[in-house]
Amino acid sequence: MNDQAIEQEIQAKGLTAPRVTPADLQVNIAHEHYFTAADGVQAAGAVHLPAGEGWTLGSLQLLTICVLVLRNGFTVTGESACASPENFDAEMGRKIARDNAVAKVWPLMGYELKERLHQRALPAQSPTDLERQQ
Repeated sequence: MNDQAIEQEIQAKGLTAPRVTPADLQVNIAHEHYFTAADGVQAAGAVHLPAGEGWTLGSLQLLTICVLVLRNGFTVTGESACASPENFDAEMGRKIARDNAVAKVWPLMGYELKERLHQRALPAQSPTDLERQQ
């Protein structure tokens, strides 16, 4: 079941308490970037040949990385690795890597929402209460 199908089921059941929705999550993504591990190694100039071996970037070209930059600047990564070079498809790799990165954003946003709800539930504190705590 994908995020949209789950969202439709939640709405159909009338579950209206505060929650993180797929739309909330998408709005929280400020930028997204994609590259293969080979791209990263080449850009970093970090190609090191093992002694006595002819080494190429072959396997690294099969690892796709997605970096999501959230509105607050926090970054989350997702990866997609293809086992058979014959099956590698750049677009599919980006989709899978993005889905894996998005899966890491859900718990972060859930924690943020739970913290806000927790803070709202706390009794209001006067300035003197705050001074005593320090």
